[in-house]
Amino acid sequence: MKKTRLYSIIAILLLVAIFSYEFVLEDNEILKIVEEGEVFKTSTNDYFLPSSTTGQIVHHEHYSLSYSEPHEQAQWVAYELKKSHLSNTNFKRPYFEIDEAVKTGAAHWRNYKKSGYDKGHLCPAGDRRFSKQAHDETFLTSNISPQNHEFNSGIWNTLEQKVRYWAEKYDGVFVVTGGVLKGNMNTIGDEDVSVPNQFYKVLIDVNTSDIKMIAFLMPHQDSNQPLYKFVVSVDEVEELTGIDFFAQLDDSIENKLEASISYKGWSF
Repeated sequence: MKKTRLYSIIAILLLVAIFSYEFVLEDNEILKIVEEGEVFKTSTNDYFLPSSTTGQIVHHEHYSLSYSEPHEQAQWVAYELKKSHLSNTNFKRPYFEIDEAVKTGAAHWRNYKKSGYDKGHLCPAGDRRFSKQAHDETFLTSNISPQNHEFNSGIWNTLEQKVRYWAEKYDGVFVVTGGVLKGNMNTIGDEDVSVPNQFYKVLIDVNTSDIKMIAFLMPHQDSNQPLYKFVVSVDEVEELTGIDFFAQLDDSIENKLEASISYKGWSF
């Protein structure tokens, strides 16, 4: 009886050790995905964070970003837009504030003053109306990029509204967005904030029966063209930006979806 009890105790200890090892391993794998930055936010949907070529990932409560110091803006902003996030609540617009979480120093809002460009949100305030804190968090200077007003209020706004439509229809989408920080770009302000010549938005839907992706690449100018005219493959955006999207997916799924320029399955 004593031997049987001893064997049982040993077996239990082994199971606990194996479970603990797997738990630590899983935890380490998550940390590899978000190894930069000080705060890990599960609400940001860490699984789909893209790669960073800047070495500086910042996690806020309701979105994450990769800050490019040479261009004084995010190379990408990533967040999950759930159906439950959608709201028509109108909060008072706060003043823009410098993002103190950017260790190299985020651009000052004064760079935009009299520049002729809007402070274009990358994570739109309209996607974060489910609480005042979430809404106000989008008014950090790390979450803006210089945008021509006609573009910002025109075709780009149309795309943002379409993303909200998809979030409701598909019970949530994960969004990555930013300017293409390559090539010959104008700059504004004393800190030489780059003005992208193109903007992109990449989405993945994993909540319906089949995983699907869609990517948009837009010249920085307003357009009357329908949105589907700006659909490109995720591979094309990756080649332009140097960013690796959705690397956590199985390679066979990732390679197939990222090479496709089909928008079948996305309601326009």
